[in-house]
Amino acid sequence: MYKKQLTKEQALQKLKHYCAYQERCHSEVIEKLYSLGVWKKEHDTIIATLIEENYLNEERFAMAYAGGKWRQKQWGRVKIKYELKQKQVSEYCVKKALKQIDEEEYEQVLKKLAGDKYNALKQFQYLIRKKKTIDYLIQKGFEHSLVQTVMNTLTKTS
Repeated sequence: MYKKQLTKEQALQKLKHYCAYQERCHSEVIEKLYSLGVWKKEHDTIIATLIEENYLNEERFAMAYAGGKWRQKQWGRVKIKYELKQKQVSEYCVKKALKQIDEEEYEQVLKKLAGDKYNALKQFQYLIRKKKTIDYLIQKGFEHSLVQTVMNTLTKTS
C-alpha cells in the first residue's frame, strides 16, 4: 500500500505503464488503483481515459489471454472460459476469444495429450489408466463429451 496519496495524473501515468507492459482486464486495473491508494471517486475517470487512449481493451485482453493459455499451456475451452469469468470479462468477449481457437487443432491437441498421458501410465491397469487420463484432460479444461469420445477411440486402438 502506498503511504502518500498519488494525484490523478501520477496514477494515470503509472497505469499507462502498467497496461502498456501487458494486456490487462478491467478488474486488474481496478485492483491496481486500490493498491496505488487512488480515491474511489477517481477510478471511473481514470479507467475511461485508459480506454479512450486504447491502453485498456477488454476484447483485446480476452483474445490475448485465451490465445496465450491455449498455445502455451494447452488449456481447454472450459478452463479458459472459467478463468476469464474470474477476471470479470464480459460474456461477449469470452465467446469471441474462444472462437479464435481452431476446432481441428483443438481436437488434435486433445488426442495428442490423451495419447501421451495414457502411454505414460503403462504401469497401471487399463481402467486406472483410462480414469487418470480422463481426469487429467478434464483438469486441463477440455469438454467432458470430447474427452469421452477421444478416450473411447484411443482405448479401442490400444
